[in-house]
Amino acid sequence: MPSASTGAPVTTGAAVPAPAAVSLPTAADDARMAPGGPGYRRMSFALFLAGVATFALLYSTQALLPLLSSDFGVSAGEASWTVSAATGGLALFVLPMSALSERFGRRTVMTASLAVAVAVGLLVPFAPSIGALVVLRAIQGAALAGLPASATAYLAEEVRPKALITVIGLFVAGNSVGGMSGRVITGWVAQEWGWRVAVGTIGLIAVVCAVAFRLLLPAPRHFTPGSLRPRVLARTVRDHLANPLLCRLYAIGALFMMVFGGVYTVIGYRLGEAPFSLPQGIVGSVFLVYLVGTVSASTAGRLAGRLGRRGSLYVAGATTTAGLLLTLAGSLAMVLLGLVLITAGFFAGHAVASSSVSHTAKEGRAQASALYQSAYYIGSSAGSTLGAVAFHAGGWAGTVAMGLFAVLGVVSITLFGTRAARTAARRVPAPAH
Repeated sequence: MPSASTGAPVTTGAAVPAPAAVSLPTAADDARMAPGGPGYRRMSFALFLAGVATFALLYSTQALLPLLSSDFGVSAGEASWTVSAATGGLALFVLPMSALSERFGRRTVMTASLAVAVAVGLLVPFAPSIGALVVLRAIQGAALAGLPASATAYLAEEVRPKALITVIGLFVAGNSVGGMSGRVITGWVAQEWGWRVAVGTIGLIAVVCAVAFRLLLPAPRHFTPGSLRPRVLARTVRDHLANPLLCRLYAIGALFMMVFGGVYTVIGYRLGEAPFSLPQGIVGSVFLVYLVGTVSASTAGRLAGRLGRRGSLYVAGATTTAGLLLTLAGSLAMVLLGLVLITAGFFAGHAVASSSVSHTAKEGRAQASALYQSAYYIGSSAGSTLGAVAFHAGGWAGTVAMGLFAVLGVVSITLFGTRAARTAARRVPAPAH
């Protein structure tokens, strides 16, 4: 594989002969969108808005868990299912949705997914019980499954390869803005009018994003419809799962998201209790830290250009680890600094890993991205539940321990990939003279 696909710097560890790794741009590449070219800004902004809507809806209840616990009389673990059900629904349906996008088109599936998710979002405020709320959130997550994999596949087909990390970083940055604004808005609105008005407000914001997305996104020019035959889909999925590099990237995405999901599911409980005892509006404002993720995701391309993809993953893991340890302090300032580092490390690692999947998969990109997104959101569901369970068993230190274990997995997998790439490079015969 080319060195970029393994996560190594371009100058080291290529697993193919040099002539194959250095290829001239093709006519198809020249016809794709590039920074400064026609349609690029519209496309970037449209997918940015899709990312905003996706994360705002997906995590709309996360900052409200203490209020849900109080209103429905349930524990933190039970309330966390309103987050886990949404991310779990997305994880289960992202692969079938990606198959539909191969047949009916990326833009069509993304538009339909947003429309259904927004419609369900407008019903969520009327949930009569915690059980009904969990069911609605699961349906909403399943609907949103059409966005992530289809978006990255759309970008891989319509954008020049050299600009891919940057533009996927912008989509991930939209995720961070959506996650931040959803939590901040719900925090302040819920403090004044309750959690139902808060999630309804997010639904209305998502309506605006969905309409703007459909109006702005350029029609695909390089999409070729694929087959919906189950046998073809199964073969494509099997081929991807047989690729060791892709499997490593899937595991890295899941582990990073375990950390992030666990920390941000539980942080509201910690900050609402002694010694901090912050009101709901202030707890929601803590999610302004997501702005750091917007920056780190959008600059992930430059980081990978300097350090290589695996080097960037090491930096992301180290940054996340430092943040986890800082949150153990009893000082609010140190906890906030720790959240800044966790957020920066997570979004940088996610942007690098997800773009590496799109770069590595030459065929069945939607399925490759879908498998990554499935692993990623399984990690989110597991992190939300395990983080709450760990918090119940051992307090905040238990949640941090869970996060550190996940980061150790990221570093171990990346180290294994580094050694595998070096071994493969030594086996490449020298070019004939």
